[in-house]
Amino acid sequence: MKIPSFYFGIGKKPMEKGVIYKDKEEFKEIHWILPHAHSGKFYEFRFEMDDFPNIRIKNIGNLEETGLTFEHNQISGTPMANNLYHLDIEFFHTEDKDNTDIKRVQLLVNIDPKDLWKNIPSDRNANFYKEDEVSFQGIFSDRKIVVASKRGRSHAHEGKFREDDFAVTELPSGWNIVSVSDGAGSATMAREGSRLATVSVNEFFSSPEILNEIENNIRIIYASESSDKEQGESRGNVIRCLYEGVLYVHHALEKTALENNFSINDLHATLIFTLVKKFSFGYVIMSFGVGDCPINLINADFSKVELLNTMDVGEFSGGTRFMTMKEIFNDHIVSRFRISCVKDFSYLVLMTDGIYDPKFLTENKLEDIESWKIFFKDLNGVNDDLAKVDFINDTEITHQLLHWTDFWSRGNHDDRTLAIIY
Repeated sequence: MKIPSFYFGIGKKPMEKGVIYKDKEEFKEIHWILPHAHSGKFYEFRFEMDDFPNIRIKNIGNLEETGLTFEHNQISGTPMANNLYHLDIEFFHTEDKDNTDIKRVQLLVNIDPKDLWKNIPSDRNANFYKEDEVSFQGIFSDRKIVVASKRGRSHAHEGKFREDDFAVTELPSGWNIVSVSDGAGSATMAREGSRLATVSVNEFFSSPEILNEIENNIRIIYASESSDKEQGESRGNVIRCLYEGVLYVHHALEKTALENNFSINDLHATLIFTLVKKFSFGYVIMSFGVGDCPINLINADFSKVELLNTMDVGEFSGGTRFMTMKEIFNDHIVSRFRISCVKDFSYLVLMTDGIYDPKFLTENKLEDIESWKIFFKDLNGVNDDLAKVDFINDTEITHQLLHWTDFWSRGNHDDRTLAIIY
């Protein structure tokens, strides 16, 4: 029997309603597990709708409680409080726009591990008080320098002092010096030891007479007409001046310990420094290091990196050395000094182990250019906090670098100091 065509016309509308109902139920039944968020960290999640071409998400109910926003099928933002949130996905079918349904999903916002650490201010009335964090921006030769030093979470949690320190000084005749020190956690007055180490070495090289002697010998070293003997003698003279500067630091620590009835071990602190001047033949960079803090020079096209100091790390080196130890002034101390000359460079970087340990992990990576490319990508904002240090538009660079040094690294909560000449 032939079925009249009007019969299909009667059945068309109920069939459409059935399809709409089916589409909506299938969307309701899909099990969406939203990735966990972390309070204080940027979060985003996109609802993939390819399997539901006729479903549109209109709004996400209860989302305002999280601190996130919804736009173009994506929720994003920075949740500020940890909690389990019940979100209502308000949706409709494209063929039934007036009727909105709800699908419920859960979003778990975990507590930021940083929030588990207290931040107790150090005692301003204590002897040798120092700020919990400091930063500096200035001119360094014909370059710029930025430094940030932040108290580690382990010290902040107990209200202890920042034990790192640094000093930057513009010296006579176009010379500049930056020094960085890490006070030993076991030393009761390490905060003063690190301050004194950096200040005193910069003070020693502030002498015009000493700088003049160094410069005269530098010119002989790099003069094409100088003989090997003359260059060797001049190199020895420069190293002798550098040695006297380091010895000056040790004597300053000894004097402070004696005046305050300390053991010199109470002032245990490492020291690295670079003394720099630009000549017509290139940048002369003199460097020295005691302890486990690196100095690195990255060449102009970012294809090579050089470690400019000896690192006292690992069991074979006998562990960390400090400026308070007389044994560093033995025959091997000469190997701790380095005189470099380069036509150009991109960055000269000094850091304490609070940066080095979490970001480089091992000493051999300090001379791996790929590791440094990753490090500078991190500085450029490729990190969990989206913290960026802008070396081009650098009006806010000190604030940016301080913010960047607050990065989270499980098990690495030491003081952090980073100096970058750029």
